[in-house]
Amino acid sequence: MLHVSGTQLVADDNTPVRLRGVGLGGWMNMENFITGYPANESSMRRAVRSVLGEERAEVFFDRLLASFFTERDADLLAGLGMNCVRIPVNYRHWESDDRPFEIDPQGFRHLDRVIGLLGERGVYSVIDLHALPGSQNQHWHSDNPTHVAGFWQHRHFQDRAVHLWEVIADHYRDHPWVAGYNPVNEPGDLTGKVIGPFYDRLVKAVRSADPRHILFLDGNTYATDFSIFREMYENAVFVLHDYALAGFAHGGPYPGYTRGEWCDRDELERAFARRSRFQRETGTPLWVGEFGPVYTGNPGVDAQRYQILRDQLEIYDGHGAGWSLWTYKDVGLQGLVHAAGPYLDRFGDFIAKKRRLGVDRWGSTMEESADVLAPLHTLIETEFPGWEPYPWGARYQTDDLIRHILMAQALLPEYAELFRGLDDGELTALADSFLLDRCVRRRPLLDLLSDNLKGR
Repeated sequence: MLHVSGTQLVADDNTPVRLRGVGLGGWMNMENFITGYPANESSMRRAVRSVLGEERAEVFFDRLLASFFTERDADLLAGLGMNCVRIPVNYRHWESDDRPFEIDPQGFRHLDRVIGLLGERGVYSVIDLHALPGSQNQHWHSDNPTHVAGFWQHRHFQDRAVHLWEVIADHYRDHPWVAGYNPVNEPGDLTGKVIGPFYDRLVKAVRSADPRHILFLDGNTYATDFSIFREMYENAVFVLHDYALAGFAHGGPYPGYTRGEWCDRDELERAFARRSRFQRETGTPLWVGEFGPVYTGNPGVDAQRYQILRDQLEIYDGHGAGWSLWTYKDVGLQGLVHAAGPYLDRFGDFIAKKRRLGVDRWGSTMEESADVLAPLHTLIETEFPGWEPYPWGARYQTDDLIRHILMAQALLPEYAELFRGLDDGELTALADSFLLDRCVRRRPLLDLLSDNLKGR
């Protein structure tokens, strides 16, 4: 079982272990750009249930969980040289909003299976609660249908999260291949006043259930602000996220300017130095919980994105930092592998429409539907020049409200209708499109990672 010793993670025999691997995004916490649906997960599931019915929808989603990660996936990651998978999960697998505090043990079924598969191959798991009751941040990836992080406004949601973590920690307290718990992904506490006391309470509760596993704690404002920590917890890693601006869908050339900001290797290193300052000053381990560029299909642009990744990995190596690349498997934007076959045949045109409208924040260039939205952005800038809403300012907030919430939610019925009339075999074929043997491998990315991990 791993534990923190100074700036390192070490095994029980004090052998240093640097966790390097990938995030299993889109699996037990589904995301719109990863599997191609619009809006947020719970809204999507509700729309699909309205077409398929409760029972058939549950069969489909369970099959998707089974196919998304199997022995073959574990073999691939271990073969690349990875020793860690960060596993995002949604609280809804264990608890429903209409029956709070009632835990469904079936929520552990697939998670136990995958942690077991990875452990058999010497790969650790970090359990990441990516979506908390009430939503801990302002965006889709916390299963938030709005732009309000209600988690920080209501003690009820916080009580439920603490209770769920007591259950999870008790369940895995003796598991040697669980590296630890990442209890709050990318928190977005608008005031910055609630999160510190909440972490104090959460740490105490988890330690009571499981005194040995590492806690991986994200800073506020999406794992970038560590001023909220009021004390240094024992056996804890303070997790930073390190996305490069030039690597986003709206990123410019590399090296070059993105939205007026220069980005090259030196700037990547300066950004990492800023984001990791707290860890270095406190003498705690360096671990990048998320990072990684997105890919466009344009060979020239993607070559630049691979260079961003190569430079970041070299920087992390130079500082002895562990990392978890985002993300393993999707429908073509960012994954090491991506689905093909019946799923893309069925949803390909719909995904193209989403791309044209820019309704997935992660895949948007911020220029789609410019003839409609540009005048609105100009209006906001002119009439409200001092408006800087949390977390990223007026331009992003306007896009979030109009493009990524309003327009995305308007697409939900269209997505759900694509399930209508499918028989059980066709639903199975859709889910099985995510089996590794039926996926396309992003070979340059796999080779880049293998070369880094194996020191070639």
